[in-house]
Amino acid sequence: MKTISQIIIREWKRIFSIPNFYVVLLVIPPVIFFFYGLIYQKQFAKELPMAVWDEDQSSVSRTLTDMMEQNENIHFTHTAFSNAEIEKLMKEGKIFGAVHFPKNMESDAKKNHQSNITLYTNGAYLVPAKMIYKGAAEIIIKGGLAVVLEKAEKQGMPAQTANALVQPIKLNSTILYNPDFNYKMYLTPGLITVGLQMALIVAAVLILNLEFKRNTIDDLLEISHSSSQIVIGKMLAHLSVSWILFVLIAFVVFPVYDLGKPGTDFNFFIIYTLMALACIGIGMMLSALSDNLLFVTDVALFFTSPAFVFSGFTFPRWAMPWYDQLYSDIMPYTHFLDGFIKLYFMQLPMHYAMPEVYKLLLFIGVTFPLAVIIFQRKINLYLKNQH
Repeated sequence: MKTISQIIIREWKRIFSIPNFYVVLLVIPPVIFFFYGLIYQKQFAKELPMAVWDEDQSSVSRTLTDMMEQNENIHFTHTAFSNAEIEKLMKEGKIFGAVHFPKNMESDAKKNHQSNITLYTNGAYLVPAKMIYKGAAEIIIKGGLAVVLEKAEKQGMPAQTANALVQPIKLNSTILYNPDFNYKMYLTPGLITVGLQMALIVAAVLILNLEFKRNTIDDLLEISHSSSQIVIGKMLAHLSVSWILFVLIAFVVFPVYDLGKPGTDFNFFIIYTLMALACIGIGMMLSALSDNLLFVTDVALFFTSPAFVFSGFTFPRWAMPWYDQLYSDIMPYTHFLDGFIKLYFMQLPMHYAMPEVYKLLLFIGVTFPLAVIIFQRKINLYLKNQH
């Protein structure tokens, strides 16, 4: 234990003195944590600019326009008079969508003739397009039902009967865990943790091979010739630094941006620690495999950069091709995220996240023994060449 303690203290000194470590682990992460939080500080994409093209100029079209304007997702900023003008405004980035009320819309509705309202959205901006469609479609459907209801009542049908006839089935929706579709609540924790994974792996790929690169391997071997002691000591040093980052995330960044969920702190810590160990294990395994710092750093960046895309955070993994799903499975962040969503967003007990815990333990159980075996061979070869 004394030997491992010496290695831990030595590694702490290296972390706080070598730029390769302290910049990646202690400088960049806090910056990106607060930067990601600021991006989504507004929380919601509200009042998306739209244009209205009203050829009907009726009380119905004006009422529908006013109702859409009351929706928090929609704000009419332009008036258009043709399809070409709508396309021009959209190409110039002045609007995200538009609505067209055709001529004789009100009179056609009163005569039981179908009238087509056209809703334009810019599919190049997927999320705003969906938000505009959701907000406008609900209002247009309600407006159409109101016209039919008004006509039925004028014909002498009781209001309750007319309402049941027009809308026999009513939908009530309940949205759990992020009912307001809050961007900050949804994206910021995911981006912060994926950035942390990158930092931990990029730093870890330098842990062992940097000893040879900086000609400090002899100092390390004076403490121990055992790769298991070296790997454990260095791992514990980097894990303790990752805990500093956890404190920063859970007790500083999340509260500052009103993301904290105190009841989840312990479970969050457990799943976070397992991800940190998995990342350090992957990095140390790569560090033991190659002495080429540029190569292992490139491998680490190539491996971690697409983690957010492949994790299923923004697009479901089951809809990806099998080879993309396989790629996502070899990244610890994927399994951390699945567990994190259950334990943090949904605030479920730990046993719900046990499948993810086992997968992260598998990463740990494979990478660290391989790092120990490979690095011991390097130590033996180095010592043999020294004699």
